[in-house]
Amino acid sequence: MMSTESPTGTTTLSPLHDSTPLHDANALTDGGSTARIRLGNQVYTLRITRAGKLILTK
Repeated sequence: MMSTESPTGTTTLSPLHDSTPLHDANALTDGGSTARIRLGNQVYTLRITRAGKLILTK
């Protein structure tokens, strides 16, 4: 798979693959276990569990 990673942790796949942006959860949480994500006027919390699963809550 051909990909490039930006300084923000976003990985861009080559045009031959899915064009959906790929983000590294560890980069979003800055190495921690939680990150706040804003969508419009709403703020969500992304949490990485001890089992390595992702939970997104409002």
